[in-house]
Amino acid sequence: MGMRLPSMLSNAKQLLKLHSMQTRNQSGVPKGHIAVYVGEIQRKRFVIPISYLNHPSFQDLLSRAEEEFGFNHPMGGLTIPCKEDAFIDLTSQLHAS
Repeated sequence: MGMRLPSMLSNAKQLLKLHSMQTRNQSGVPKGHIAVYVGEIQRKRFVIPISYLNHPSFQDLLSRAEEEFGFNHPMGGLTIPCKEDAFIDLTSQLHAS
């Protein structure tokens, strides 16, 4: 697992660059943030700080997204396959810390 983390961070950075290029002209995503789509069936859009991507709990979600979607995200942005309530709980904890 120790060897996989740098690879995941590199992949996340590549995805962020791609996402940044795609959304450069779109409004609603402030600098230092990223739009993610969350949900198992129906996806909801959230805008979160990029700093959340470095947190170990968020890294687990990124691993799940990589396993399920690879780099082909159907919503055009980072898609995270988890329950919306679980995502809100996690981001609330990250915001509080």
